[in-house]
Amino acid sequence: MNARLARPVEKPKRPQFGSGPCVKRPGWTVDALAGALTGRSHRSAPAKQRLEEVLARSRRLLGMPDDMRLAIVPASDTGAVEAALWSLLGARPVDVLAFDTFSRTWAHDITRELRLDARVLAAPYGELPDLASIDFAHDLVFAWNGTTSGVRMPASFAIPADRAGLTICDATSAVFAMPVPWPRLDVVTWSWQKVLGGEAAHGMLALSPRAVERLQSYRPERPLPKVFRLADGGRLNEGLFKGSPINTPSMLCVEDALDGLRWADAIGGLPELHGRALRNFACIEAWVAASPYLRFLARDPATRSVTSICLEFCAADFLALSEDRRRQIVDGVVTRLEAAAVAVDIRHYPDAPLGLRIWGGATVETSDIAALLPWIDWAYAEEAALSGDVR
Repeated sequence: MNARLARPVEKPKRPQFGSGPCVKRPGWTVDALAGALTGRSHRSAPAKQRLEEVLARSRRLLGMPDDMRLAIVPASDTGAVEAALWSLLGARPVDVLAFDTFSRTWAHDITRELRLDARVLAAPYGELPDLASIDFAHDLVFAWNGTTSGVRMPASFAIPADRAGLTICDATSAVFAMPVPWPRLDVVTWSWQKVLGGEAAHGMLALSPRAVERLQSYRPERPLPKVFRLADGGRLNEGLFKGSPINTPSMLCVEDALDGLRWADAIGGLPELHGRALRNFACIEAWVAASPYLRFLARDPATRSVTSICLEFCAADFLALSEDRRRQIVDGVVTRLEAAAVAVDIRHYPDAPLGLRIWGGATVETSDIAALLPWIDWAYAEEAALSGDVR
């Protein structure tokens, strides 16, 4: 940028663009929780009905296969993934794709904590591993969307129907916002705090019949904490999939999850959720195409996330600076946006490359995205002019 820009006037109505917890649905107020069964046991009949409704509405909205089981588990998506890893893996070798912070965490846990026979197929931020090298005779652990890298699995990614191994998919920033191939996935995990803007600390775990068969036929030679026990003595914990979680859920969070699911149904279901995310991404995509100083962290358009949209600063004079100086400029941009009450929580993930991360999921309004983008241009121009280092 060669000159300072006029400070924009129009602001986003909601400045929350963080990638989790994500902004609530449009029009949400705390009154949405008025009917929450606070002070009631989650084992009481009314509470159990609410939990069962979360399961039923989630299944229907996502179009899950009828033969998949679905459970509410503790500790958000992390708890759901770990329950799957600790309960299911070890029966055969494992391939794990590692291309963002969380998928690298799963690789660490599989190789260093569980110490399994595993291949880590890794890629740097902005890229995917070589998908052609996956051995589907192995179990496969992967994220559908890299929340911290802005890289997702391409539509061309094909999982064979006759695979021998299980496919365990961390889909927390993908489900409700982009298509996932349910019949080809044996385990799918997500959390309430992502695409529908629910509250944190609760995870969802979906199991195919193949995963259930593994639970019933294979017993890992390791201790399993109670919160990871999906089966006991070769028998599936059936209560988990009928509204009886392992530990006590928050009925406030349950009510909020139901509010998000009802909203999704009211606006047109999964097609409209996908459409909202696509429109948000398209708005940013057009802006980035004209930007002289920002680009997508994901170079391949086929792998660019429409939810966790990660951008990096790419102006030549910016890249010529020391890392400390570049970090100061990025911090300055983020601080200016927060101080103007324009955007909060859009800084890159701590161990990701320097840049911005803008959530584009279905609860974000495209009009708010459109209002945000001129402010980013302004903030960068201000930092450039202030320092004299970049243009």
